[in-house]
Amino acid sequence: MWHPQQSSRGRSTFANQRSSREEHTQSSQSDRGVVFTPGTPGIPGRRQGHPPGLRGKAIGLYYRDRNREKKANAKVPVLKLPSYLIQRIKTILNLSNSDNSASEPNERSENDTKYNYISDSQFKQKFLGIVNGNIQRNIATAMSMESKLQRNSHLDKVLQAEYNDKQNKLSYKNMLKFRLKLPAYQKKSEILQLIQDNQVVVVSGETGCGKTTQVAQFILDEQLKAGNGSITRIVCTQPRRISAISVAERVAAERAEPLGKSVGYQIRLEKVAAQEQGSILFCTTGILLQLMKTDPALRNFSHVILDEIHERSTESDFIITLLKQVIPKRTDLKVLLMSATLNSERFSTYYDRCPVIHIPGFTYPVKEFYLEDILLFTGFTFSEEEVTGHKKHLKRYKELRVKQDDFMGMIKPYIRQLISERIYPKYVTDELAKPSSEELSLKLIEKLVRHICLTKDPGAILIFLPGMMDILQLNRMMVESGYYPSSKHVIYPLHSRMPTVDQAIIFKEPPYGIRKIIIATSIAETSITIEDVIYVINCGKTKLGRFDIHNNIQTLESEWVSLASAKQRRGRAGRVQSGECYHLYSKAREKTFDQYPLPEMLRTRLEEVILQIKILQLGKAKEFLANVMDPPDLKAIDLSLDLLRTLNALDNDEHLTPLGYHLAHLPLDPRTGKMILWAALFSCAEPIFAIAASLTFKDAFYCPLDREEEANEKKLELSLGQYSDHMALAEALQRFEMAYQHGVAGRFCREYFLSYNTLKLLSEMKTDFAKYLYEMKFLDSSNPNNMNANRNSHNMALIKAIVCAGLYPNIAVVRRTTKNGVICWTPEDGTVHMHPSSVNSRSSNFPSRYLTYFTKQRSTAIFLHDTTCVSIPILLFARPNMSIRREKRKCTINFIFSDNIACDPDTAEVIQKLHEALNTLLEYKVTHPTTVCWSSFEGQLLRAIIELVSQKDEEIGFGNNAVDDESMDDFCANYG
Repeated sequence: MWHPQQSSRGRSTFANQRSSREEHTQSSQSDRGVVFTPGTPGIPGRRQGHPPGLRGKAIGLYYRDRNREKKANAKVPVLKLPSYLIQRIKTILNLSNSDNSASEPNERSENDTKYNYISDSQFKQKFLGIVNGNIQRNIATAMSMESKLQRNSHLDKVLQAEYNDKQNKLSYKNMLKFRLKLPAYQKKSEILQLIQDNQVVVVSGETGCGKTTQVAQFILDEQLKAGNGSITRIVCTQPRRISAISVAERVAAERAEPLGKSVGYQIRLEKVAAQEQGSILFCTTGILLQLMKTDPALRNFSHVILDEIHERSTESDFIITLLKQVIPKRTDLKVLLMSATLNSERFSTYYDRCPVIHIPGFTYPVKEFYLEDILLFTGFTFSEEEVTGHKKHLKRYKELRVKQDDFMGMIKPYIRQLISERIYPKYVTDELAKPSSEELSLKLIEKLVRHICLTKDPGAILIFLPGMMDILQLNRMMVESGYYPSSKHVIYPLHSRMPTVDQAIIFKEPPYGIRKIIIATSIAETSITIEDVIYVINCGKTKLGRFDIHNNIQTLESEWVSLASAKQRRGRAGRVQSGECYHLYSKAREKTFDQYPLPEMLRTRLEEVILQIKILQLGKAKEFLANVMDPPDLKAIDLSLDLLRTLNALDNDEHLTPLGYHLAHLPLDPRTGKMILWAALFSCAEPIFAIAASLTFKDAFYCPLDREEEANEKKLELSLGQYSDHMALAEALQRFEMAYQHGVAGRFCREYFLSYNTLKLLSEMKTDFAKYLYEMKFLDSSNPNNMNANRNSHNMALIKAIVCAGLYPNIAVVRRTTKNGVICWTPEDGTVHMHPSSVNSRSSNFPSRYLTYFTKQRSTAIFLHDTTCVSIPILLFARPNMSIRREKRKCTINFIFSDNIACDPDTAEVIQKLHEALNTLLEYKVTHPTTVCWSSFEGQLLRAIIELVSQKDEEIGFGNNAVDDESMDDFCANYG
């Protein structure tokens, strides 16, 4: 039963009630749990085997008949809520008749009838404008509105005079001397003439040619000289936050002025605004998309420059497609597409054979070394890889064998060539022949860095690694080695999740005698220029997300870079003097690289793209995506549409819902976005934010060799006996933050096998979520630990329910446990397995046969990752569309996987009305973003729902909510 005083306990309650919860869990598991065990003939309580003598089909018929007989004689459980709870819910629902804030109909225009049960609001008008609008109408409307770029003769003269005066400044002249040496400057007149004669131009250029910093300045200077400053405003997109900032700072310095005058930048949650006329704005691609939501015709800009489009990010491809709809109406808008030279013709073709101008590169010579050279320098040896150890997993063994056969087919001819040329000693070719030579070796990288530091001239070292955790691990390895004292070395990790303030320090040259070492992801491949980099170490790997549409599985794995990316990495050396690039792969391997990286839109899920299509009112998803340069698979679009409908982000007509509107504004996967919105509504922000951050980024658990069992036990402890990986994630971060406050975070992480750096990032992400929801008015504080946002953070069942609501329809059924783990079933895949890293993989007692999960991945089998065991009441809450069928005195609920369950009529009525009231409240809250008033009807309604999801299965007539192996097999067969 809910007690009013519980609502004020907040964070302290979440921590203080652990011991009592654990004691209760341990004492009650055997009472309510279900043991799934393999059948053993002749042992009481176990499944009995078939009679001897049966063969083939006769065995199946025997079990079928026995199951039918068992079902016929079995007592069918009936869902029935406690009478006190039914009465309480009825009383609360009756209050809704006197409180019309969320349900009173109002007269509306014809296009508003779908939402006429919600009272009017400013948000509602914005939302309906998006639902009923379309991009062409919006562009036409925008064209009729007054632009900020109005001709102002006085301002033109002022800006022209400022430009002329600048020509005499010594600081400007010094910068101009440097600019004159850039290859881009030699093409200035040609570039400007092409822009004048054409609406769309492709500018391709080699690394170091100066296109990123110079082209926008050419345009601005030309317009200022011509007296057109008042009608000139240039926006230039960059693929990353650090690129937008560093390029803006560089351009402002070249113009001998501070940021904020004629040059500014804007990234998420940070900007330095420039003057609105006669200026350049550098921003991320995502910011330009945001600007187009309010200015679809880009009336406040005269020129749009899309830089680094060869990277083929989803956002850049999206804008390239969108601009094709804008430029016919904005004939005065100039569009420049800037690309590396590798595939610039493709962009020209897409824009009806628009002209292309090529700028040659300018870098000092870069000497290249490959793995065979590096082995020669360092004398490094790789470990042997034993394939035979995987024979017990036959499929895995075959996959490794195929991989090694491919490797040997590639490397053997090359080794024979090296031996015949007698360039390298035998130990080098022996090492090249090892399959492990193609695995990422941080030890080899560290040894190579040491070699450079000891034998090479001064100069910064830039190391490319696949992911953030590789960066942190190498950084720790180098610091702990003792070979890189701070008196002679400074080491900077560089990745996208670093605060922009910290990112900026990598550009500063260290004092004389100190060597700078930067360890980066592919963020350092393009746009940013660290001028003192002389040595580049290219590991040859990058992490790319891919979406397997056939198995509906998302992966993020290291893979070989493309030739285009390798060229970009090499180009980071030699910017100010001759440089060296060390490739950690053989020349033979390089010949197998793809020419270009696969466009991001072809290798990721499309939910976020589709939400952007809807926000920008671009029509049906398939019609718009058919017009991008490389259209995604139709099945991938269908899968994403289905998920968005299930999340209630889209309706059946593919229109955006109010919830979808908010999800489109959150920097999250829609599933985790839904979780944090509901967490704000139900006032349990802290644990849900922690779970959402972990699922969005990664969980902090690691499993060291030879201590797997110990690590598993610690993770199990953090799950608080809740049969939930998600609860373990929340508890780990909550305890870490408490340990951090007391200065013992490092010790806590070591004891529980957790990554300190990952937990720090997750904690920062929680704060980011709170800021977003505070700005959207769903929270009254930007602090995720605020007591008002955590009234119910102690309620484990509610936390599970919100996780399940976000992840639905990712539901699996526990089928049985075996000595090798837990076997489950899903309607899409049939038999699936619990991943060994899950706390549930070692369970035999489950309080319910249902699990919700975040991801499933295929390796030796299909594995479920990040699972939580959920009860029937939680599934009743999480399922968005629940139907009840009434026949005479009998009611059945269409539950899950067509598994209809019998229900008491009073219970059925109450559950259905409560579900309808919740949906109405959710509809109201997302259209009237405010925090919940817990003393009003909405607070009482939410308390009733919390009490419903807190009911245990045995309290509603399902004390044995599991079935034995035989009937479970029959269940899966019927609904699979």
